[in-house]
Amino acid sequence: MIAIGRQGHHLPGFERFAADTPAPVTNDPVVKMAHRLTTRRGRTLYGLRKQTVEPLFGVIKLPIGSPRMSMPGLDAARGEWTLVTMAWNVKRLSVLRRS
Repeated sequence: MIAIGRQGHHLPGFERFAADTPAPVTNDPVVKMAHRLTTRRGRTLYGLRKQTVEPLFGVIKLPIGSPRMSMPGLDAARGEWTLVTMAWNVKRLSVLRRS
């Protein structure tokens, strides 16, 4: 889902619960995306963009003493994240084993 422009936060009740309009017959991707954003399913999918997942990274990396990725590049970051999650899982298993 790609934003076409700014949208208001709260739709009026009649617009929020109205039936979806039929899709336009066009090959223009901007028009298709604009229509898709006005459908119920499109609004729901677009709303998922508001989710925040960054706290998970901070919760895992900060106690280890590494608040951010230290290696540049996607492959290096993937390798670093794999190492961090393995360390987190070993630490977690040792805590669970003691209880």
